[in-house]
Amino acid sequence: MKALVLCAGLGTRLGALTAETPKAMLPVGGEPLLAHTLRHLARQGMHDVTVNLHFRAESIRAFFGSGAAFGVRLRYLDEPSLLGTAGTVRSLAPHLDPKDDLLVLYGDLLLDQDFGEMASVHRDRAADATLLLHQRLGSNSLVRMDVDGRITAFLERPTEEQRRASPHPWVNSGAAILGHRAREAIPPHAPVDLPRDVWQPSVDRLRLFGVPLSGYRCAVDSPQRLAEADAAFREGRYGLRKRLSDGSGPPAES
Repeated sequence: MKALVLCAGLGTRLGALTAETPKAMLPVGGEPLLAHTLRHLARQGMHDVTVNLHFRAESIRAFFGSGAAFGVRLRYLDEPSLLGTAGTVRSLAPHLDPKDDLLVLYGDLLLDQDFGEMASVHRDRAADATLLLHQRLGSNSLVRMDVDGRITAFLERPTEEQRRASPHPWVNSGAAILGHRAREAIPPHAPVDLPRDVWQPSVDRLRLFGVPLSGYRCAVDSPQRLAEADAAFREGRYGLRKRLSDGSGPPAES
């Protein structure tokens, strides 16, 4: 399976930390955040990885080069104007065969999810897209699933009334496997967003399934979250291989 890591965002919520540094280059455990993502993908057999670039693109390209040191083959996709999360996926069409599935990851995640689990669900359910989900109050998204894991509603920026109706809400985790039909559903304009412009309007016409988060996840979208990600790495709370080998369960999502 090929992978796309979305690294073009400006990271404005991180303030001074990203004034001169792309989010993907913020240090976690003494290395850029993106380094952990690439190694995790390589460990799971995903070596063909595309990274989109915009802000301070040269710093990412100079550090990671071909990707060989991290176990992957990197393709860089420069975006002079931001295409949005879905627009970047659409721009990869010339590099994908219709039979290919594409794993898409937000680049601000420290995430050690077992993507093989997601791929199995995606394949077994003949899904058009399979989304990683976790439970959290107050998120930007609200997802409902039936007993078989099929997504029956995806609400981006839900109202307070909609939030109250879902006391234990499933929310978007920022990782998804997209098949050909899901990629074809992306509108042709730019910028275009996966949650707002693809998942939300496509629930009734695409086979969308959800997989609950079973690994460690921290979205590095604030200085506090960066400190949490760094602590999780240094304290051994991040690391799929370690948890699988010692039998411990996943820590709570951050």
